[in-house]
Amino acid sequence: MKKQALLFLLSFISTLCFAQGIEKTDLRVLIQKEDSLKKYAVKIIQGNEADHRFNADSMFTRVLVRALRTKNSFYYPFDSLQTVSILYSPDSVFRIFTWQMVINENVIRQHGAIQMKTYDGSLKLYPLIDKSDVTTNIADTTGNHFGWIGAIYYKIIVKKSSNQSYYTLLGFDENNIRSSRKIIEVLNFINDQPLFGGRYFSYEDDAVFKSAQSRYIMEYKKGAGPRLNYDKELDMIIVEHLVSENNQPAKKWTLVGDGDYEGFKWKNGKWVHVEKVFDLVTPDGQAPVPVPLRDPAGNLDEKKLKGNEEEAPVTPVARPKGKGEN
Repeated sequence: MKKQALLFLLSFISTLCFAQGIEKTDLRVLIQKEDSLKKYAVKIIQGNEADHRFNADSMFTRVLVRALRTKNSFYYPFDSLQTVSILYSPDSVFRIFTWQMVINENVIRQHGAIQMKTYDGSLKLYPLIDKSDVTTNIADTTGNHFGWIGAIYYKIIVKKSSNQSYYTLLGFDENNIRSSRKIIEVLNFINDQPLFGGRYFSYEDDAVFKSAQSRYIMEYKKGAGPRLNYDKELDMIIVEHLVSENNQPAKKWTLVGDGDYEGFKWKNGKWVHVEKVFDLVTPDGQAPVPVPLRDPAGNLDEKKLKGNEEEAPVTPVARPKGKGEN
């Protein structure tokens, strides 16, 4: 009990430090709202029936908006909401909330909102409406917050070009029963409105020409864990190369990581594709990567392939419990 009390005290002190500038009465309101939000957030994930999850999601959204209307709520971390991703942009211009709701095992939708920092502490909020189900070519579309391609974001990278800030978002999408996705896309603000996507992914340095894309989509077998993250030292987005476990690369649900790496480097206002990352930084091809799935002759090792499938995704997302599950 003493340990729990100490952890609670440390958490409370952390919240107070982060929330400097919020009036005491407003801080009490935010703490109360967070307590309610925490309960609804759990029900969104753990509700046994779809209508229970829908109701919890609806109540969570309403209470969140009410909480964010509190003056200077931008500085309140809501760090007890463990099933909700809350990321601040590196320059503290905005923060983004994202969470998911499982409608059924084959339909998973993301919800979210962007809260902007304001000088007077008032609320400026953009709701994010997931339109991925009705978008035919998600790799090559742009949209505002009402045409969002849903994802649970786990990293924001800010880059500058021509005195304008571009925010690259790395996200995870549980997608459906057979495959998951990781997404790289660029967010910027035009006329004070958010715009997702754009021709920011170039393959101009590749040996084989490929047209630019509006976002990068990595779709792979459910349960596999290919890497996709930002390497600060290399200043690159590192992407694990995918290979089909049964030689059918068109079937995305057969793709798993093979231990080789490609990536994207920011150049002249766009992410330029690098076909072989570690050839650029390591002599003689001795790349410090996890155990490769291919031998020096380029053949797949089936034992290693099976082992790779057992890895968890980088950003696992909880699933709702089924009936009778503990």
